[in-house]
Amino acid sequence: MTSPDPTELNALAPLRSLLQAMDDDIARLYADSGVEGVRPRFSKALIRLHRRGAITVRDLAGEVEVTHSAMSQTVTAMRTAGLVVSAPGPDARTRLVELTERGRALVPFLEAEWAATEAVWDELDAEVPYSLRRVVADLEAALERRPFRDRIRARMDPDAPPPTAP
Repeated sequence: MTSPDPTELNALAPLRSLLQAMDDDIARLYADSGVEGVRPRFSKALIRLHRRGAITVRDLAGEVEVTHSAMSQTVTAMRTAGLVVSAPGPDARTRLVELTERGRALVPFLEAEWAATEAVWDELDAEVPYSLRRVVADLEAALERRPFRDRIRARMDPDAPPPTAP
């Protein structure tokens, strides 16, 4: 007899679904406002580019707190949408990214949306009997005391077969 599929349990699925629904609502707000070709994940990068000027993809990834690979894909999508241009950087391995006129024109709207979104988060946080910010801080503190990896390892079946190389 085979064991049940462990992926049918997913404690974080409701949170991911909630965050996706919120991102979808932001995307609908953009569409309702006539903002075409802009995804919510572009906002922080476009605002940072406006405030910092031309920077490398790697530096932009650090500013936005995503991987270099993820930012490289985002820059490609933003370039396709006509929001940014890129050019060779100070060395052969880097690319500088900067806003186009269209990208610059969108920044005031994106900054207003960002500020409103933060205000709505504050409002939602006050509406529930427990603060999401507090939950996150408490979870971070618990993981400082005992890392996630250690907790997983302690829960794994000690008889689980070790991975084997092909």
